[in-house]
This record gives sequence, C-alpha cells and structure tokens, in this order.
Amino acid sequence: MKIRNADHREIITLQMTPMIDIVFQLLVFFVFTFKIVLPEGDFNIRMPSASASESSQPSETPLLKVRLRATPTGELARVQLGDLVLDGEAPFAQLHLEIRNLVGDSGGPGSTEQEVEIEADYELKYRYAMNAITAITGYVDDNGEQHKLVERVRFAPLP
Repeated sequence: MKIRNADHREIITLQMTPMIDIVFQLLVFFVFTFKIVLPEGDFNIRMPSASASESSQPSETPLLKVRLRATPTGELARVQLGDLVLDGEAPFAQLHLEIRNLVGDSGGPGSTEQEVEIEADYELKYRYAMNAITAITGYVDDNGEQHKLVERVRFAPLP
C-alpha cells in the first residue's frame, strides 16, 4: 500500500468578506421592512384601592361617571353617562359620541386632563367593560389615524 504525500496538505481559508457583505445586506433588508405599529389598547387605568374610604386626588375638570348596569345573567341592561341614559341598539356608539362632544374632539388631540370613572355591576360580563373603555379612550378615523379622547380611566370601587 502506497501512502500519498502527507506533507502536502491544502490549507483552507475562509473568505470573510462575502460573509460580512451578506450579513449587512440582511441587516439593511430588515431595517427597511420594519414597520412600527401603534400600541393597541394603550390607556391609563386606575383600579380601585382596597379601602374605599380613601379619596382620589381632585382634578380640575369634572369627573365623568359611566355606569354599566347588568341583568342577573351578566348581560348589559343599561349604560348611563352621568344622568343621561343611553338606550337603543348601540349604547357604546352613543357613549362614544357623547364623550366626543364633551371632550370637544374634532379629529384633534384628546383631553389628557379629563378623567372617566366606570362603575360596573359585579355580575357584568367583561366584554361590556372593555367596550366602554374602547368607546371612551379613542377611535381610528377613515385614514387609519388613531385619535385619543380620554386617556385617564378608573374603576369605581364596589359598594
């Protein structure tokens, strides 16, 4: 058996320049295709404290109170904004329009000073509270722009 020349080994070198070029091309591709999306559901909520006797800090603007009343099965019975009862097929759309009128929104920025307190019955299903928060906090117009109405939302303590 004849052994070939073991002293002539080929030296393999890695070409780093093409690898670095590919990495930079991938980096540029991902930077150009990255889209920043607006955070969904970004609003301030203050939950009621454990002791109901503590009073919240007074604000300069009057507190808007939204009451959500439930049927014994947990369905929505009535939506009330202050003393105004919102009845009909779409009470949350009416709530949204009333909030827009009160805040004075005409497609401009919302009120960062205004605060809304939601008083919901204990039996009320969660989706109705979320619908109320959605109607209060803002909307997306026909151009896809997001408009904020009221950023400060809190829940009233249970009686």
